[in-house]
Amino acid sequence: MTPEADVIYLDYAATTPVDPAVMRAMNACMGPEGDFGNPGSATHRFGRQAAARVESARAQVASLLSAEPDEIIFTSGATESNNLAVLGIARANADRGRHLVTSRTEHKAVLDPCKRLEKEGFSVTYLTPDHSGRIDPNAVRAALRPDTVLVSIMFANNEVGVLQDVRAIGAVCRERGVAFHTDAAQAVGKIPVDVRELPVDVLSFTGHKLYGPKGAGALYLRRSARPLLQPVTFGGGQERGLRPGTLATHQIVGLGAACDLARELQPAEATRLASLRDRLWHGIAGLGGVHLNGEGAPRLPGILNVSVEGVEGESLVVSLGELAISTGSACNSASAEPSYVLRALGRDTQLAQSSLRFSLGRFTTEADVDVAIAAVNREVRRLRALSPAWNAAAPPWPDRPALSGEAGAPGQDTWIRFHLLVADGVVKDARFQAYGCPHTLAVAEWMAKQLPGRRREALQPGTPADWAKIHSVPTEKLGRLLVVEDAVQACLRHWP
Repeated sequence: MTPEADVIYLDYAATTPVDPAVMRAMNACMGPEGDFGNPGSATHRFGRQAAARVESARAQVASLLSAEPDEIIFTSGATESNNLAVLGIARANADRGRHLVTSRTEHKAVLDPCKRLEKEGFSVTYLTPDHSGRIDPNAVRAALRPDTVLVSIMFANNEVGVLQDVRAIGAVCRERGVAFHTDAAQAVGKIPVDVRELPVDVLSFTGHKLYGPKGAGALYLRRSARPLLQPVTFGGGQERGLRPGTLATHQIVGLGAACDLARELQPAEATRLASLRDRLWHGIAGLGGVHLNGEGAPRLPGILNVSVEGVEGESLVVSLGELAISTGSACNSASAEPSYVLRALGRDTQLAQSSLRFSLGRFTTEADVDVAIAAVNREVRRLRALSPAWNAAAPPWPDRPALSGEAGAPGQDTWIRFHLLVADGVVKDARFQAYGCPHTLAVAEWMAKQLPGRRREALQPGTPADWAKIHSVPTEKLGRLLVVEDAVQACLRHWP
């Protein structure tokens, strides 16, 4: 097991560490010597000082977006901002229309509010992207109806980093008088986002994706779009009545400081990260059978998402112990459900499930990328050497009396193959090939060590339940051990 201190963080799209400069700004708002007051308490200096801090942060956030300060509403993050935008606009305009347009590759923070609205009697059109991950603006135009009240298309995809043509999609919406919202959680601070130039009415983002604190985000609401939005929570009247609750001064100040840093560093950082991303891609593409997700589309500089043939996604990511990365597979799911984003892009189940997302950031170095290249090359080659999805079924002893048995098949989440060298009715040697989760591979390897010395009548050592106890296999994965058992039984059917 790789010591935690040696693990290289390459999951910046999930969250970023708080920049030290941001931490210092936040610390000035905590403790009895800091500006800790309630910004709503205008009757004393503690409240007024906190309120001044909040308004200074509002100006910093607005500056990053080229917005006006009064167009910024503070929230707890992009999820809340997305909910406020989608639910708030739909419900506020239900008297004139109950139809929305979005895409299948949105974050759940948009898709789930849309599902909620469907239960309330709204209808939603879910657009499918092309194979590069982009939504055609003409598809948006074709989906609009007289009763459409909102289009919500994300700025940059959180899994593959593909950038949508927000300018063209917004122009289509503006032509038809439909409100346009974009989830820009992955875009703000990474690429230029200028709301003066973009036909966007509402935009969501969060602090923890740009080296600010978790629990602080914002909603940009164009002045002209203010009448289109109603609150979804109530009590207190803060943030012009659209987002009530005591303002978290220290977190908001941290968000403002992070936005200031991003405005200063973004141009050079984007160039640096794009170079590192391309270095990583070229370093692993030579393996062959590696597919770049989002290829051909403009992408964020810091995200690289690849699908790898011949290996199982969870086994691959677990084996990369020196890297903190994400995978497209649902590792804790009994069904190993693949990424819905990659499926929407046209990847088959196996490729979608065997995807890796590398996301680079402010503290990523060239040396980190080189370690990642070496690790991925090492583990892909190792897992492919074991995989029946990558290797032929021929026994490893071509001139000796051997037999084989397998269970599972291409495209399934588990595929096991055993090769047995048999002489005088006894297994002399056993080899295995396996495609599956780490628990499945561990049991298959153990099984191959148990089989030598066994005769036909005692070939199987115990039951799948026994193996699960030995290897601490989670209950939801017990079904995969049945495939191991089936492969052993297949060997018995071929026993001479």
